[in-house]
Amino acid sequence: MDWRIYDLVNKGILHRVGRGTYSFSGSEKREFVPFINAQLQKLWQTIKEQFPYIDMCLWSTKWLNEFMLHQPFKFYTIVEVEKEVMEAVFYNLREQGYEVFLDPSDDVINNYVVGSEDPIIITGLTTEAPTQKIEGVWTQTLEKLLVDIYCDPSLFAAQQGAELARVYQTAFEKYAISKTKMLRYANRRNKREPIEDFITNHTKIWQ
Repeated sequence: MDWRIYDLVNKGILHRVGRGTYSFSGSEKREFVPFINAQLQKLWQTIKEQFPYIDMCLWSTKWLNEFMLHQPFKFYTIVEVEKEVMEAVFYNLREQGYEVFLDPSDDVINNYVVGSEDPIIITGLTTEAPTQKIEGVWTQTLEKLLVDIYCDPSLFAAQQGAELARVYQTAFEKYAISKTKMLRYANRRNKREPIEDFITNHTKIWQ
């Protein structure tokens, strides 16, 4: 059985979507490959020049718009780095003129971040988070993105409520998502059970 599955995957008849889970190529979904624009490329290079050896994940909340009905016009750039260097990265970017916030509280988000023109948010990068490298930039996988917007409702306020369910539903319909990878990361953020309950009770993904 294992060899037969392996052979079908190699021939492109089956597509692996998770551990022990496959779909036929006729129903194969695309991989999520977000667009890394010049602004993100420049920011990545700016940070790496000063901190060449740190682990980092860089992304924009603009990527969420394709999954949403109500389109926000305010976007954040999220820079996730190792917790030990968060402050150093924050001060370095601020000295270079960037509008940057360090792991902002709910009050700071509501009073300052939402009114900023082009805010950059510095947060801690969870160890073993599922990331991908695109055009030299380490960035979000869709599995990580979905977990993050659930875990940080204040930062991702525009994606909460009915919109959160819509984001999850649309993402699973459009792209190949590894349930195993997503739930493993959710477990690392101590949110596996709540996210499983949310998907079961508020979407049709696993029905």
